[in-house]
Amino acid sequence: MSAMLGLSYIIINSEIPMAVPEKKTAAAPHRSATLAVGDKNLSFPMLDGTEGPSVIDISKLYGESGHFTYDPGFLSTASCESKITFIDGDAGILRYRGYDIDALAEKSDFLEVAYLLLYGELPNAKQKQEFVRTITLHTMVHEQLHFLFRGFPRSSHPMALMVGASASLSAFYHDSLDINVPEQRELSCWRMIAKMPTLAAMAHKYSVGHPFIYPQNDLGFSENFLNMMFATPCEKTKVNPVLARAMDKILILHADHEQNASTSTVRMAASSGANPFACIGAGIASLWGPAHGGANEAVINMLREIGDVKHIPEFIKKVKDKSSGVRLMGFGHRVYKNYDPRAKVLHKTCSEVLAELGKIDEPLLKIAVELERIALSDEYFIERKLYPNVDFYSGIIYRAMGIPSKMFTVLFAVARTVGWVAQWKEMMEDPKNKIGRPRQLYTGARQRAFVPLEKRS
Repeated sequence: MSAMLGLSYIIINSEIPMAVPEKKTAAAPHRSATLAVGDKNLSFPMLDGTEGPSVIDISKLYGESGHFTYDPGFLSTASCESKITFIDGDAGILRYRGYDIDALAEKSDFLEVAYLLLYGELPNAKQKQEFVRTITLHTMVHEQLHFLFRGFPRSSHPMALMVGASASLSAFYHDSLDINVPEQRELSCWRMIAKMPTLAAMAHKYSVGHPFIYPQNDLGFSENFLNMMFATPCEKTKVNPVLARAMDKILILHADHEQNASTSTVRMAASSGANPFACIGAGIASLWGPAHGGANEAVINMLREIGDVKHIPEFIKKVKDKSSGVRLMGFGHRVYKNYDPRAKVLHKTCSEVLAELGKIDEPLLKIAVELERIALSDEYFIERKLYPNVDFYSGIIYRAMGIPSKMFTVLFAVARTVGWVAQWKEMMEDPKNKIGRPRQLYTGARQRAFVPLEKRS
């Protein structure tokens, strides 16, 4: 293919003619890469981030060579410049704005992390108090949204309701749709963060035929969410603080994950100038896929299929047999080739929740615990780095809390909304922002003459 296109190879120029700044940024290229295209040698700048691999800026490749690049899944392509999240999958590192994820999960809370993702720094006491109050005062949704939910069958998957409800917010909040006004962009971010737990709880209540529970301004973010999920008008409910803290950690761990499928979808939708609520709706639709946000639901389905601890040896045997087609869900990760740093945090949290609820002997949870033991001790899994990931532990915790498996991806959306709006806000403030337009390698028919119907064989 390369010979046919007249492309040969890329040469990385190792000479550094300029002094390298102490803190490298993508705005200061100091090396170049040379691409031989036929008899031409084209030079492209190499850009360095503060951490991670450098990138080759090929934005002028088509104009100078008449060729595109081919990268299915964009696995080797940086689609944007971002200051929000850093991942090193080989080393098992995940950081928000420079802070290790385990430190944030153990020492911070979800709204503090939300502030960090939005504004780049952890808030001081006054800033946090004001931000928490602002989010709290935006948790209610327009009363007419009740009628939107009632238009869906009760048997609908909650994610179907979330896609529709989140995007429909643009019909109610016209004062925050102008993406060119910073104050309106910020107001949209606040509203999305605040209202997503309310919509999620409504989706759950609707699916089980219960009345909607309104948010309570005297409760914390995760405590309020659990109250809306499980409270009823019949009696007062007090949320277990251990469960509220566990939920807070789960939300922190899922808040952002760099340029994953749903985040890239949000950015792509935003690049056209679509309103922020529509962009988040697009992100939720992308998250719904079983290869992305639906993985923790797949974990519970797998545990149900196993059925009993005594069936685990036979199941593991099938997993090791490549011809069986059986996969071990909740183990390994597309990005992390080491232990998922989020899973390390949830491993401990999972034990705390199971102990608090006294559910260590529940059949599905016993299966999960035994699978975890095998994966951490069996050389087959250790050699292949198939460690339990964040989806494995979050699924177990949700199950122990009594959250239906159909709601797992919805909870993922509640957490990831913070990352989506932070990424959206960053993109809107980027002067290099332009509408996304991926290219293709066309392999269809060449130009053909039209054949009248009566002459076609």
